[in-house]
Amino acid sequence: MRPTGRLHIGHYFGALQNWVKLQSDPAYECFYFVADWHALTSDYADTSAIAENSLQITIDFLASGLDPAKSTIFLQSQVPEHAELHLLLSMVTPLGWLERIPTYKEQLDQIKNKDLHTYGFLGYPTLQTADIVMYSQPGKGLLVPVGEDQVSHVEFSRELVRKFNFHFGMNFGLVEMLKPENAMAVSVMRETFVGKPSLFAQVGRYGLEQVQQIAAEMRQRAMEDGLENFYEKFMPWVGSNKAAEKFISFETPLVEPGHLLTPTPRIPGLDGRKMSKSYNNAITLSESDDDIRKKTKVMVTDPARKRRTDPGNPDVCPVYDWHKLFSTPERDPSRLDWVRTGCTTAGIGCIECKSAMAENLIKWIAPVRERRLNYEAHPKKALEILDQGSTKAREYAKQTIERVRDSIFHWPQKHASL
Repeated sequence: MRPTGRLHIGHYFGALQNWVKLQSDPAYECFYFVADWHALTSDYADTSAIAENSLQITIDFLASGLDPAKSTIFLQSQVPEHAELHLLLSMVTPLGWLERIPTYKEQLDQIKNKDLHTYGFLGYPTLQTADIVMYSQPGKGLLVPVGEDQVSHVEFSRELVRKFNFHFGMNFGLVEMLKPENAMAVSVMRETFVGKPSLFAQVGRYGLEQVQQIAAEMRQRAMEDGLENFYEKFMPWVGSNKAAEKFISFETPLVEPGHLLTPTPRIPGLDGRKMSKSYNNAITLSESDDDIRKKTKVMVTDPARKRRTDPGNPDVCPVYDWHKLFSTPERDPSRLDWVRTGCTTAGIGCIECKSAMAENLIKWIAPVRERRLNYEAHPKKALEILDQGSTKAREYAKQTIERVRDSIFHWPQKHASL
């Protein structure tokens, strides 16, 4: 979550309630963080509120039910490995991929009061990818809990990781390929997978420039075929050409993320658009009862219902969407039937409908706000949880970044060879 303001009920139903469920599932190890670097992508001109907003979001996390005993809750900027991985991923991120992100164009069109024409804003999906894959471990799955509208973001990360692994997970043992006794195997490998005439008959052994050329040709073929397809062809061939076992190694320094689809009920903003702090159309988790009543009183409704006597259609009314979340049978039996019948027959007016919904929203938010007030009275407790979580997260991040560095620069092999 970006610390651009306190969290709202859209955040709760879109993410937080699912996070709370996942943390109690022993199948998952959960990491949730306050993305203060991401806040800079749109709010770099004034950073004065980021620290306070980060604290408030942490309190929102805890008030919503996230438990530091079950989840790792941390601050992005306290784990500097995120920045290094973002830098390394950016080296292979195609500019066109970023420019085609739908939300990039959408926000450029809709947000006019901020300068979004920066690399930071354009490149946020790459930083987001670093955030995701930092907490991956080879041989273990990596899932991101998202709604259907966010699947494309995870797909971007998956494609970027696949590209990164292609460039830095396919490694050539040039030292082995240079050995005279392996020259014939190198020649056969080149003919088999590149399809070019052998140089072996002309030179008898290969020099460094020649094996580098062959490695480049093999990499190009793998790119054309797809790394997995190439791997499936190469490994059986190695079975009958043992000398080639050390010519190419395949690793996955980063794990491709998958998406874990979670239910995300529709919860439009007060004006009918997507709920967003940027649009000033949200109810925060810390909202007072009076403010809830005032804000919901001016909510948009069915646009076809212009007069009190006009029948309405609750299925196109944002207020009814909110009723489905807050006027549950457990909290207010038969209220949904009252709304549908009253709206479609003009038996109730929009003001009555909004008022009933607001009272149920107030009932729902009361325990969240009570937990929130407890942490507001003891903010150091929230900061301690954030600091402890950041320390734990960094231990994981150090392992990932070491694996990534080794896959790019091969310093362990260089030290071993000297």
